[in-house]
Amino acid sequence: MAQVVIVGGGLSGLSAAHTVLQAGGRVVLLDKKAFLGGNSTKATSGMNGAGTSVQKKQGVEDSAAIFHEDTIRGGTGAYTGPLPEGWPLAKVITYESGPAVEWLMGGPFNLPLDTVSRLGGHSRPRTHRSKSGGKFPGMMITYKLMQEMEAMCMTNPERCRIITKAQVTKLLADNDGAVVGVEYKRDGKTYCEPGAVVVATGGYGAGVLDTNSVLSKLRPDLMSLPTTNGDHCTGDAIEFVSAVGGEMVDLKEVQVHPTGLVHPNFPNDKIKFLAAEALRGEGGLLIDKEGRRFCNDLGTRDYVSGRMMAHNKGPYRLVLNSEASSKIAWHCKHYTGRKVMVKQTGGELCKDLGIPESQLQQTFDEYNKARRGEIKDKHGLKYFSSKDVNVNDSFHVAIVTPVVHYCMGGVKIDTNSQVVGTNGKPIPGLWAAGEVAGGVHAKNRLGGSALLECVVFGRVAGRNAAKYIISPKSKL
Repeated sequence: MAQVVIVGGGLSGLSAAHTVLQAGGRVVLLDKKAFLGGNSTKATSGMNGAGTSVQKKQGVEDSAAIFHEDTIRGGTGAYTGPLPEGWPLAKVITYESGPAVEWLMGGPFNLPLDTVSRLGGHSRPRTHRSKSGGKFPGMMITYKLMQEMEAMCMTNPERCRIITKAQVTKLLADNDGAVVGVEYKRDGKTYCEPGAVVVATGGYGAGVLDTNSVLSKLRPDLMSLPTTNGDHCTGDAIEFVSAVGGEMVDLKEVQVHPTGLVHPNFPNDKIKFLAAEALRGEGGLLIDKEGRRFCNDLGTRDYVSGRMMAHNKGPYRLVLNSEASSKIAWHCKHYTGRKVMVKQTGGELCKDLGIPESQLQQTFDEYNKARRGEIKDKHGLKYFSSKDVNVNDSFHVAIVTPVVHYCMGGVKIDTNSQVVGTNGKPIPGLWAAGEVAGGVHAKNRLGGSALLECVVFGRVAGRNAAKYIISPKSKL
């Protein structure tokens, strides 16, 4: 039986592998690290889905069409005119979003994605996470798929294998240009695995750690920033996909996230934890060193990061009052345990800032008036906490800074997740899914769409790769 070779053991690779297995195919999953999971386990806010059963239970009116519009507007920045035509990948991720969430909530995964938040750039609450199960959504989802994959390897080793510490160096192609396998190195030896290939190796955001990296060549202006990426995100696929004629797209489009968490004892660490965007979605506010708000707290990531850099009054703090903290208590507890967040009274916060309490209360008073509709928020915020914010309350507080987070650019794919060659035609036997693929989000990705991209395009790639290996026309 022909097989599908999955390169990368994060959520996109795992989603592709499960989809192939569910279609009756055979899979081998290769990962360069000793353990599966990748950056997917770090995702903290949740996974977007439009028109889901969870939204309906909570009275949220949403649709794939509305999500599609939000995605296009988020990806094109301050665009306000008619929506551009010809962005088919945005349609795939949004129209497949609801089914992707339902797939995870159904068997065999049965994941409790039972509540939704509204993140920056979204017109509806649609970012799913567990209300009662704790843990970061990326960790919960990815670990469950890992466990099911490992169980399948134990019970059906003839259909499912996992090989770790396997560094793929080359894609194998036949005389007609079809990809027919991979070459990889492990423990100093070179091996080959035949089959159709799904590339799911992630992005190149760890390039800030290496002055000779892919990122350093593409975006030298970002090299001074820290990153949220693990050191495995080095853009390996750019080289070996290009070698078989694969096209690249939007390689210079790299997302800078506004809220990397600064550890007070290690402020210069280049790898940082990420403060979930859901913290702001539940009412968290961003303030500067003077205790002033300076942006729409729920603006898109590129906008908020840009405001932080232009405003230039750091260190910036993310502040959650008792109401906001209670809505996302597990996250606050986790960050506090990691010592990248503290619980403070309003007075203690003002003492740290070196400002009078009246100055911070003035900021809160302006916010409260906008929340009650007495004035229009001068930063354009439309969605507020349900209660007034007061300096006499208790707060969870974190110092935050912009960080290299997500690569919008990568391998060019079509709506079947098949890699497109420099000749404009799909390369037979080769698909890509997750952050390694470019062109899905344009210049900016909406929060909650990273896990979504992994699952949606992992499923699309897996589905089409499975069809390919059982096709009578396949050479595998």
